[in-house]
Amino acid sequence: MPSSQLPGDSRPTADLRVLVVDDDPTVSEVVCRYLRAAGFLVDEASDGQAALDMAERLRPDLVVLDRMLPLRDGIEVCRRIRGDWEIPVIMLTALNQEDDRIDGLEAGADDYLTKPFSPRELVLRVQSVLRRSVSAVVPAGLITVGEFSLDARAHEVRLRGDPLVLTTREFDLLAYLIGRPHEVLSREDLLRSVWGWEFGDLSTVTVHVRRLREKIEADPAQPRMLNTVWGVGYRFDPVPLTLAGRPS
Repeated sequence: MPSSQLPGDSRPTADLRVLVVDDDPTVSEVVCRYLRAAGFLVDEASDGQAALDMAERLRPDLVVLDRMLPLRDGIEVCRRIRGDWEIPVIMLTALNQEDDRIDGLEAGADDYLTKPFSPRELVLRVQSVLRRSVSAVVPAGLITVGEFSLDARAHEVRLRGDPLVLTTREFDLLAYLIGRPHEVLSREDLLRSVWGWEFGDLSTVTVHVRRLREKIEADPAQPRMLNTVWGVGYRFDPVPLTLAGRPS
């Protein structure tokens, strides 16, 4: 088995475990073959309940998850995996409607691909998610900006001293914003810098910004820190500690 490494990570890919969940044996076989060729340790499940059982027992580094599954739906499985074990998820779907893609992102998926897809692209997406889940998008060390403190090495962000419970992508997005206060960033900028994609569905960024607002803003409908600059993108305006009120 190859012993290549992800850029920015000290572990070889052979030490990284990927769980592939798909009830189509042809799709599963192709995905597993390409991932193993890239050096990953790969396990398979063919229904939603088996996926949850294996995720609990094996604690994989990432799950490739089909949207439509027997026994338990992929959206339900994704919520459980992200909520119980905080494992990154890439969702596969034959549904090409925007609402269906957003449902997967809202459930906590870090990424998604619409069938039919290129197995090589899937491997690149897996590597991208894992690379960003084991490395920081900001320099190591403790950074304090306004009410936020970021410890990239510990993969921890605190707001007014309280740790935030974030998915991998939410952490990367907030860390990137903390490192660039008051700078206007387009969705294309964020997709390229945080996700590592040169192109993709910009609604991915929109959904993650909305989820992040729900965790850091007192009123997500009227954000005071993660602001929209209409027609341009987003700007992070941290509240200075001297002006910060009591924790809400």
